[in-house]
Amino acid sequence: MRIFLCLVACAGSLLAAGELSNRRAPGFSLPDSNLKYYDSQDYRGKVLLIEIMQTNCAHCATFAPILEEIATKYRGRVVALSVVNPPDNVGTVKRYLAEKKTSVPILFDCGQMAASYLKVGPQNPDVAVPHLFIIDGQGMIRNDYGYNPLTKGIFEGRDLFAELDKLMGKPR
Repeated sequence: MRIFLCLVACAGSLLAAGELSNRRAPGFSLPDSNLKYYDSQDYRGKVLLIEIMQTNCAHCATFAPILEEIATKYRGRVVALSVVNPPDNVGTVKRYLAEKKTSVPILFDCGQMAASYLKVGPQNPDVAVPHLFIIDGQGMIRNDYGYNPLTKGIFEGRDLFAELDKLMGKPR
């Protein structure tokens, strides 16, 4: 029983804060498919959700309605933005937006923004999607989640709502 409780505590701590958290969020200004630019500084004072995704990612597609619901439920307090990198392009993004019927903006990155958020380098060359960053109103990454069995509730369930409520000081 003691080992089981230890494993549960360890799993909970993994979910509590990702390894890319507790640092200032890198700044960016990226366009959507209509060439409207989104600057991370414009969202100071609000919680900013940054999803690094691909249009052909099944987990990203499952996450789309959750982000849409969050954008509606927390309107004015939480902003959600999705970011794609090549090989995604204007055509793949427009198809994705039409199929998923989502209004969450999808921004185009050439890799530099994603690399700075994910700390990509020789020691960490992989970019796995989806990856979600929760940035507080002061521009600090409070938590991040890459998709795995322990974070499935963030991307496919209601766990992100609980995280946002906790961050904004709301009781569950």
